[in-house]
Parts: sequence; C-alpha cells; structure tokens
Amino acid sequence: MSINGIIARKIGMTQIFLDDGKVVPVTAVKAGPCTVTFIRDDTRDGYTAVQLGFEDAKYVNKGIAGHLKPVSKLFRHLKEVPANDVDEIEIGQEIGAENFSVGERVDVIGLSKGRGFAGTVKRHGFRGGPKTHGQSDRLRAPGSIGGGTFPGRIFKGTKMAGHMGNSRTTIRNVEIVEVDPERNLLFVKGAIPGASRSIIQVRRTNKKGK
Repeated sequence: MSINGIIARKIGMTQIFLDDGKVVPVTAVKAGPCTVTFIRDDTRDGYTAVQLGFEDAKYVNKGIAGHLKPVSKLFRHLKEVPANDVDEIEIGQEIGAENFSVGERVDVIGLSKGRGFAGTVKRHGFRGGPKTHGQSDRLRAPGSIGGGTFPGRIFKGTKMAGHMGNSRTTIRNVEIVEVDPERNLLFVKGAIPGASRSIIQVRRTNKKGK
C-alpha cells in the first residue's frame, strides 16, 4: 500500500515461537484502525502525505471539529504520515495492520519513559568521583562544569543533571515478526520506546536490513 505509516498503541512485550523452535522477544502493537482525514499532494503542498485519525473522541475544540467535518467523526489522535501515491486514497478510508507484512522493516517512534529529575551518573553514565583521598560527598557528583575566569560561563549542551526521558525516541529498522489483521495487531522484534498503552507511530524504514 502507498501509505507508509500508521498510528498505534503499544500493548506490551511477549514472546513468539518460530517454526524452527527459536524464541523471539516481541512487542505487541495495536495498529489502527486509522481513518484518512486529510490528503496532501504535490500540486498543492509540494509533497505527498496523508493525515490519519486514531481512536474516537467525544469532544474536540472547534478548530479540529471543523477540520474533521469531511470525515464526520472525531479522533483523539491525528498524525501525518508519508505516502508514495495519493491518487487512489480517499478521505474516510480505513487502514489497519494489513498495511504491513511479516518480515518487513519499520521504524517505531514514541515518547520514552519519563524518569523525572536525574543526576549525571544515571542520566549520562558518569562514573563519579574517587572513593578515597578524603572525599565524602563527591561519589556521584559531576565534577567541574567550566572555568571561572575563562570562559566564565557554562557552555550550552554541557552534560548536567536534569529531566531524564519523556523525549521523542526512534528505534530504526526493526522487523515485523507476525501480523494479526483480524485484531489489528503487529508484533515487532525486540523492545520499542514508551510505556505500555502509550501512543506510537510505525512507519516503513528507508534503512536496508542486514
């Protein structure tokens, strides 16, 4: 199909036994059903893509409600995904897990789990200060973060303590191990970002597999 992505909800991890007896760790993903709510084409927008709506909503603001008027449905989640050819795609068309096949490679995009305020040892893997030579409070300290006289400031991007996690994370080139079109489930190999029940995006990768 020409639509190269889908909105999904992460369910959790499990394992699948292959025909040769090998056990593969997989993450179960509820992929759709999604509804096409808007179409972008080359002549008007300069590129081709579709906007998908996922999970029905009871209330949205007036701007979103007006935008979704051609579909006559309200959605909790809207995302734009790339598409190769939009000539055969119509507004209101539904897509689901059948859009993907076993063995296909995809990128999975989601928000990583939030870890709150974390120090440099946990956030960046610092080893901390020495455990001897009289120090008593430097074990998990970051050490020097810049000179006093010159440059007299802290450079942007210096690794320091701060909010860890809850950021957009992409896992590239993962394999789809199994597809269940009846339940709109995808089983992708390995772990993917985000907590269980979180919203993710699955899209076809442009990376070549091994």
